[in-house]
Order: sequence, then C-alpha cells, then structure tokens
Amino acid sequence: MVAAPSAGPPRWSEPADPLSAHHFANMRLPLLEASTLPPWAYTSTGFYGGEVRQIFAKSWNFIGRADQLREPGSYLTLDFAGVPLAVVRDKDGTIRAFANTCRHRGARLLSGEGTTRDIRCPYHSWNYSLAGALRIAPEMDRTVGFERADFGLREFRLEAWGGFLFVCFDPAAPPLLEFLGDLPALLAPYGLDDMVTVRRKEWDIACNWKIYVENAMESYHVPTVHAQTIQRQKRSITPPLIGKGQWCGLYTAHTGTRALETGDTGFPYIPTLTGASAAGTYYILIYPSTMLALTFDCLWWLEIHPRGPQAMHLVSGACFPRATVARDDFAEVSQRYYRRWDKSIPEDNVISEIQQHGISSPFAQVGRLSHMEPLVHTFANWVLDRVVDSGGGQVG
Repeated sequence: MVAAPSAGPPRWSEPADPLSAHHFANMRLPLLEASTLPPWAYTSTGFYGGEVRQIFAKSWNFIGRADQLREPGSYLTLDFAGVPLAVVRDKDGTIRAFANTCRHRGARLLSGEGTTRDIRCPYHSWNYSLAGALRIAPEMDRTVGFERADFGLREFRLEAWGGFLFVCFDPAAPPLLEFLGDLPALLAPYGLDDMVTVRRKEWDIACNWKIYVENAMESYHVPTVHAQTIQRQKRSITPPLIGKGQWCGLYTAHTGTRALETGDTGFPYIPTLTGASAAGTYYILIYPSTMLALTFDCLWWLEIHPRGPQAMHLVSGACFPRATVARDDFAEVSQRYYRRWDKSIPEDNVISEIQQHGISSPFAQVGRLSHMEPLVHTFANWVLDRVVDSGGGQVG
C-alpha cells in the first residue's frame, strides 16, 4: 500500500530550490501510486521561470492560423511567455514573426490586429519593411558607425502545419514537423489545410497554465463541471494516446458530432474521414499548451499564452471545411456550434480559477491521482523532464 502524503506544515512561500528533483519523487511513480505536483508548482515564480526558459523558449508554440492573415500587410500581435510578438504577412506572402520591439529604444511597434503598408515606430518614426528591414531612421545620419542594415527587426522561426502557425525562439530546436512526430499523419483525414477559421474568442484567466491544460486533458471533471452541457453526450473512453513526437491525446468513440449540444442538428460530416476519425473524436494536446478537438464536422482549439505563474490568456478558435463555410445556411447553423462552445468553455474557465484559488492556500497539500487522470500524470512528467534541476531533458 502506498502511504498517504504527509500533511506537513503550511507553506507560506515557495521553496528556495523549486527546480530540485527531490520535490517531485512521488510524481515520478506510476499513475496509481503517484502524487500530484506540489501546490506551489502552480504559484512559484521560480518554477515558472524554469518553465519559460526550458519549455516555452525551446518549444514550437502555437500562435494562430494562417488564414487570420489573409493579405499582404495583415498582422496580429500577442505576448507569449513575456515576449511581445508581431506576426506579419509580407508583400511576397510570407508570414513572419518579429519581436514587437523597435531597434532604437525598444518601443512596441504594432498593437492589436489590422493591415499596414509598413511597420512604423510610434515613438521616433523608425520605419521597417514588412520583411523587417530598417528603411528609415530619422536624424541618425550623425551617429558614428550607424548602418541601417544592422538594425532590422529580430525575427523568430515560424513554421506552419495544416494552416496552424507555430513560433520557436530557439534556433537550435528541431523543425516543426519533427517536433510533431506522427501527429500530422494521424490527423491527415481531416484535411486541415482546407479548413477555414470562422471564430476566435479570448479570455484572461486567473490560473496557472498547467491547471488549464490538465483540466482539458481529463474527463474526470465532466460529470460535475459540465453536468448540464457535454456530460449529456454519451462516450466510450479508450486508453490515452502517447504520440511519437511532442503530443498526447484522448480518443472517444461515439455517434453524432461532439461540437453540438444533444438534440441539435448541424452540418454534413467531413467526407475524407476514415478509420478512427470516422468513428469518434480526438482530443489532442500539442505540448506544451495547445489543445485541439477534432470531430466529424469541424475542429476547435484552445490556445494558451502563459502570463506568469498565476495568470494566462486563452484563445479559443474554430474551423470548418471550406465547403461547409460556403453553404447558404452557414451563418444560421453555425450559431448552434457557437452556443455549445459558449457554454462549455466558460465552465472550464471558472473551475480553473476556482482550483487556482484553492491551491494557492499555504495549507494546500499534494493529492493523489485517479485512473481517470492518466494524461494529468503524463503531462506533469513531461514538464518535470524539462524543468527540474535546471533543464532536465531536451525538447524534440
């Protein structure tokens, strides 16, 4: 029999060595013997700093869909793990990710979303091309040794898969497709490149990013948190999927799309679905913080932007096949899908903040995991592999 975790004294501050492996020995045990992560792993500035350095700085991070940038000059901005980003489609049609920071004295260059002919600093009017080259630097002609060619915008690696855009801050990280492993082959029947983004909603949530990922990757909470919504959908849960690459997932076999409330009717199914994709729904976590749900007629995603140890920004988006979006009844019927998401996602947002509030108590203690939470265990160990003892394993 595994001993119950010791209650121990209250912890009024994080440990002096939050990345030391000895804190996590019980988490490394098999699922039904393991403890949860210590509560301070969801509040510690030191542990979060390790996550930023060893996970977000080295991984491929999902930042949106290519069809959000439809024409040359279109752009979007975001802050990801403390890095302000500007994502721009240049005049040649290439999508680029830049540090959203002027090379003069560091002012933010772009804000929000929109279109522009160039990138102009609002502080001193330094002007950059859509490809990031510095074109105009007023009053710099007297500055000794100043060359415009040396002061282009800092550009980060940006790669796409299935219309999804990923950015990586690490020049030594493997290519995106190597990072994803066998996931593109698994999801090929959905025709992701033919999908059209039809909706995005955003929330600021007062919880640690790991709390939200853990919630999304287990069904244990569904009967309680979603008692009046998706709990009414019948499901057959199969063993978790552990990918050859940086992903894991759940699959459930069922009839009827999982993107509608019980009793609603929707769009025709994607005609290219075969095998398991034609018999159920995939719920995929692309490490570290992107969740995809792919069902018979559409897909939706949850995109997390970490904003410190106890805060995050959530983007939820949805895609339908191009032929579905072209239907005369799309605007009407799609509202049924939106209604379902507008109920279930806020339920997850609220419970995640409730968990963060409770786990922040100095009297919170480690817990135990049930057989319904295998990917909570898998995910926590993935994080620990990379963070503990100042680095752990390598991403890729």
